[in-house]
Amino acid sequence: MSAPPGYGRIIRDGLWGNNQALVALLGLCPLLATTTSATNGLGMGIATLVVLTSSNVTVSLIRNLVRPEVRIPVYVVVIASFVTMVELTMQAFFFDLYQVLGLFISLIVVNCIIIGRAEAFASKNRVDRALVDGLAMGLGSTLVLTTLGGLRELVGQGTLFHQAHLLLGDWGRDLSLSLGDSFHGALAAILPPGAFIGLGLLIALKNVIDHRLKERKARGVRVAASPTPTHA
Repeated sequence: MSAPPGYGRIIRDGLWGNNQALVALLGLCPLLATTTSATNGLGMGIATLVVLTSSNVTVSLIRNLVRPEVRIPVYVVVIASFVTMVELTMQAFFFDLYQVLGLFISLIVVNCIIIGRAEAFASKNRVDRALVDGLAMGLGSTLVLTTLGGLRELVGQGTLFHQAHLLLGDWGRDLSLSLGDSFHGALAAILPPGAFIGLGLLIALKNVIDHRLKERKARGVRVAASPTPTHA
């Protein structure tokens, strides 16, 4: 039986190595549909983070009480309960943002990232590791959602974190950036094709970085393994 992963590896996998949006390509529906701006991406990312972390912890707590035959329906009920809590909270405190995200908040219930982590990780590990995995995977997804939304917003509208006050309050207005009224953005960036192109570019960038890191590591191993010359 293999040893459970350490906290460092869990965090690295969630943020980069096994980022579900860039590696497994899970959760593409909210990823592509809601990332028309950085604010929308950040809002969806935070909602996903809360649901993912909460469901991971809960599934880990009840993992020995749930029969294998009914585990998936039980996980869905757990996830749906937390999604309902998040949805009601957004309606109460972030109603304008909730109107923008709309249906996609409810669709977190069927987000493959959340059900996948519940089945693949939380149901097989202790609560502490499930908590760290939920936080890391949630933060990794939030980073991708916010980055993709920011890129599409900047190219398409010439703004960044426009209407951030809907999520962050009045101080969020200070985060808003604009390239000026004279900037004419590319409409395709905020349309569905722009979402696919932007995600493809992010995946390509990750692959390039991973390839270069692997090459650098391989060179380091070869240098370490090469014999040291001796002098007579």
